[in-house]
Amino acid sequence: MQRPTPGKVSILQDGSIVVEVGGIEIGQGLWTKVKQMTAYALGLIESSWAKDLVEKVRVIQADTLSIVQGGLTAGSTTSESSCEAVKLCCNVLVERLTPLKKQLQEQNVSVDWPTLIRQAQMQSVNLAAHSYYVPESSSKSYLNFGAAVSEVEIDILTGETTILQSDIIYDCGQSLNPAIDLGQIEGAFVQGIGFFMHEEYLTNEDGLMVSNSTWTYKIPTIDTIPQNFNVHVVNSGHHKKRVLSSKASGEPPLLLAVSVHCATRAAVKAAREQLKLWGKLDGSDSEFYLDVPAILPVVKTQCGLDYVEKYLETLLAQKSYQSCINIDLK
Repeated sequence: MQRPTPGKVSILQDGSIVVEVGGIEIGQGLWTKVKQMTAYALGLIESSWAKDLVEKVRVIQADTLSIVQGGLTAGSTTSESSCEAVKLCCNVLVERLTPLKKQLQEQNVSVDWPTLIRQAQMQSVNLAAHSYYVPESSSKSYLNFGAAVSEVEIDILTGETTILQSDIIYDCGQSLNPAIDLGQIEGAFVQGIGFFMHEEYLTNEDGLMVSNSTWTYKIPTIDTIPQNFNVHVVNSGHHKKRVLSSKASGEPPLLLAVSVHCATRAAVKAAREQLKLWGKLDGSDSEFYLDVPAILPVVKTQCGLDYVEKYLETLLAQKSYQSCINIDLK
């Protein structure tokens, strides 16, 4: 859900652009998207300037003294809300600078960005703008769509699950930055794998956490990532109620990792059905519950490995008994 977000854009005398937003950069690419939005919005003065303006934009970390009502960075929508706040600031600056540009052109002055800003300084044009983006009630919430298919392999001797392949399709609206959104989708999916398959939160009888290190709390590692990982970002149609028709990509893709858990359950079911062929051993019922997270011991137990071990012990005992008979006959 989008939240009210402040923004501030200032153009300095040398033509550089300083941007402040309420959101915090925590690796989600917020500052990159904000820089792009700033260049895009100011590029309305002259479209050919937009590409060069990106290099002139500097996003600085704001605080509660410079940006009030900053809110919080959460819910996957901070990037788009911050971009819209910056866009509102830039719209004000465009309104102030466009008439000056036309005036200079009428005087046959060759106008580029540095020239325009110098003239604006000389004519005391206010080159700073503040905004407070308040989303309309109809645009605060929207639906994210996605689908995923995963193929896994389980080792019934250990319960280890290997993700052979995952294919994801995710609707980003019209992505503000496809490279960033792709990374967010992949990262959220792997985080979801941790939730569904590895990260078990354990407490003792006193309520104290005992899974307090990576020795007991297993986070995703490089071998957790699907061996074949395919992501397709869908750019859906224009939507005037969203920020440049974009959609969030931070948290929603995490849910798609349930495909790994479902695939694991299907593999466990196949292993249990195999038990029936080995002699209809106990525990081979098709109905069972696979915990979340589906950690190694859980998968091993649900596969019926204990019963397989008993079967193998029986088989070995029979072979040993047969060997003894053969020896006696000799």
